[in-house]
Amino acid sequence: MATDGYEDLELHYPRIRLMEAGYETELISLHKREIKGKYGYPIKPDKLIKEANPNDYNGVIIPGGTKNPDYLRREKEILEFVSKINDQGKLVGAICHAGWVLISAKIVRGRKATSYFAIKDDMLNAGVIYEDSPVVIDNNLITSRMPSDLPDFMKAVLNFLNH
Repeated sequence: MATDGYEDLELHYPRIRLMEAGYETELISLHKREIKGKYGYPIKPDKLIKEANPNDYNGVIIPGGTKNPDYLRREKEILEFVSKINDQGKLVGAICHAGWVLISAKIVRGRKATSYFAIKDDMLNAGVIYEDSPVVIDNNLITSRMPSDLPDFMKAVLNFLNH
């Protein structure tokens, strides 16, 4: 799930790893037009959030970048989608600043998670049990801090999906 300003590696690395593992992926966004990462890498979304049914997915991964999660968290349909995925016990993955979307979806109070250090206070104020680790797993919630954590993040994601 992404829009303009996504952290390029945090979208493409998980997507490629999921495809390599045999999973079908769809990029859900706010618009059908091409979106660009913070370093300019373009990608065309597969589906609008208005067309996406949480029942059709095994989970959601939200990349960071500062603009991407800030734009996503403003959209009621995004927050409802993430909340429904969480309520169903499906994978909710968030990297870097994507913790903002989790906060706005109101799914993190009392749960263990991590994020990029710049939003640590936001996470704490939302009731997160914060850990500064490459990956933090709390049942179906899997979070990481930054692009260098992606190998640990994706190992945890694939382990969750394969069990």
